[in-house]
Amino acid sequence: MIPRVRAPELPQNYSWLNTEKPLSLKQFKGRVVILDFWTYCCINCLHILPNLKYLEQKYKDSLTVIGVHSAKFDNEKEIENIRQAILRYDIEHAVVVDSGFRIWEEYAVRAWPTLIIIDPEGYVIDQISGEGNRDILDELIQKLIHQHQDKGTINFQELSLTLEKQHQPLITPLAFPGKVLATPTGLFIADSGHHRLIMSSFDGEILHLIGTGKSGLTDGAFSEAQFFAPQGMAYDAENQILYVADTENHTLRRVDLKHQVVEAIAGTGEQSRNIHPHGGAGLETALNSPWDLVKVGNTLFIAMAGSHQIWEMDLETTIIKTYAGTGAEACVDGSLTESAFAQPSGISTDGNELYIADSEVSSIRGVGIVEPYQVRTICGSGSLFGFGNLDGQGEDVRLQHCLGVEYAQNFLWVADTYNHQIKLVSPSTGNCQTVLGNGSSGLQDGQGKNTRFFEPSGLSAIASFLYIADTNNHAIRRVDLNTFEVKTLEFFGLCAPDVCIPVNLPVINSYPSFVTFGRE
Repeated sequence: MIPRVRAPELPQNYSWLNTEKPLSLKQFKGRVVILDFWTYCCINCLHILPNLKYLEQKYKDSLTVIGVHSAKFDNEKEIENIRQAILRYDIEHAVVVDSGFRIWEEYAVRAWPTLIIIDPEGYVIDQISGEGNRDILDELIQKLIHQHQDKGTINFQELSLTLEKQHQPLITPLAFPGKVLATPTGLFIADSGHHRLIMSSFDGEILHLIGTGKSGLTDGAFSEAQFFAPQGMAYDAENQILYVADTENHTLRRVDLKHQVVEAIAGTGEQSRNIHPHGGAGLETALNSPWDLVKVGNTLFIAMAGSHQIWEMDLETTIIKTYAGTGAEACVDGSLTESAFAQPSGISTDGNELYIADSEVSSIRGVGIVEPYQVRTICGSGSLFGFGNLDGQGEDVRLQHCLGVEYAQNFLWVADTYNHQIKLVSPSTGNCQTVLGNGSSGLQDGQGKNTRFFEPSGLSAIASFLYIADTNNHAIRRVDLNTFEVKTLEFFGLCAPDVCIPVNLPVINSYPSFVTFGRE
């Protein structure tokens, strides 16, 4: 416990989101208040959002949560980018943009995430850092409510806010697509914001919709299965099997395209709290935000963002275990057992080495899968705060929270997410050059650097084309690698869940075509 002190008032002249007007602590007298100090790149910050939502719903007449967004990366300081993160993660409490870390400093915060608990009389009574504290918070809130009921200082009253999603509902055909996978069979899209997968032809014809579009963890037929913000995918063409990192369910799923069924193959549905190297049978081993996948032979390699590690799964024995990384959030090269990563979020391979988009250190890493099994940093500073936008060589390169990487034609294509650019990296020399995007967010087709993206995070190459999951544009972009011409793909008949109705048109693979309300 920390000393009981009066909570500093929140600034009224800062930008606020999820509310029509600035909020003050004074107006919440009689309620328990939690200040959530977060930044939207941080996997630990994302992990506590479900806990906060649980508590908000349980104590909706006596608890107020206010997010204090104290940005780590430059890109996270932009109001519109924070708004998009609020929409992506379905945050339903007010958020104040902590410009210049003023609120952070007033509350003596030292790390993301940190929760400040304020009692109904306006005093700070506790500070909790890190994740996994739901039960502690639950008990503390109950205790405060009982104490202040006895004192007559509690004010039971349900409050309502005007949310960003009321102004900007997610009714686009795609919503925050996280990853894309191009295969000879077709294009697979992780429609993360709609909690589903889409398979299309390269001409935009919808072949399969996989998942109901509602978040959940349900196996079964394509029309019944449920996912929760799925991300990376790997495809077994011979057996027509798609493997999926079902990120917010902390599971791996197997999509059988021949029989059109989905099943879990690893994870328990609960987030693992064990950051130390370990493993076990697939369905008995808890995982921690698997973000991307690549298949090598009968082995599935996993970028396990939540535990800052690379994992492997033997698809024959179903044994899953840590492959590289101690679990510490850092950038440490060397052997597999001594190496460290920082929220690895993209993975690709040339068959001899895994290539990792190590997002929180804004670096591209190499991980050996043949002798001598070493981990190296290919380019980027290797520092948690060593980011920017600078082409060059090796450790002189500056990226900003890169989330995607794809090996093709002896080079690495990198989604430099927070710089809104696509870069080309030599895995042998570490040379990095910007190829696509002018560095400002937007949606603009064209050629080379005369194009614009908005936090692109997934890449996949096939033949002479590169496909990009342009996340905040809710779009898939296609690049002709011969000309660097960028085009935004159209998907015919695709619409958001619950925004369209089936009509009597030809059926494709058991799915009807659709018409969309309010869209041409």
